[in-house]
Amino acid sequence: MSAQMDKRRPYVRPMAGWWKRDPYFLRYMAMEATSVLVAVYAVILLVGLARLSQGEAAYNGWLEALKSPLSVGLHVLLLAVFVYHTWSWFKIMPKTLPTIYIGGTKLEQSTITWTGVVVAVIVNLAVLAILMGVKP
Repeated sequence: MSAQMDKRRPYVRPMAGWWKRDPYFLRYMAMEATSVLVAVYAVILLVGLARLSQGEAAYNGWLEALKSPLSVGLHVLLLAVFVYHTWSWFKIMPKTLPTIYIGGTKLEQSTITWTGVVVAVIVNLAVLAILMGVKP
């Protein structure tokens, strides 16, 4: 090797902010960030379960804490985040399923996505109806 070859530095691709350069990566990182908030809400529910195991007074205290303006605001934010998180998962559903043909025609990706959304809404409404005591 020559002396000139020893002084050459290898090319190092800049990685700072790589995900900001492409809208696809922005959406991907947003989807991944929402999963952290899903975990935060799971912890909130686990605290409620722990309070329930500690007795009625502890559980009622947890319920009162959920009625605070800060908690209500957090839940509104979490609802918006969960809607985006759910939508992003339904958007990738056509990519994870095998190709579906109906009558020899390939099923459109948007049809698969919207079918998943509609089924999820129907199931959620049915669960809410059952929990609220409404008989179908």
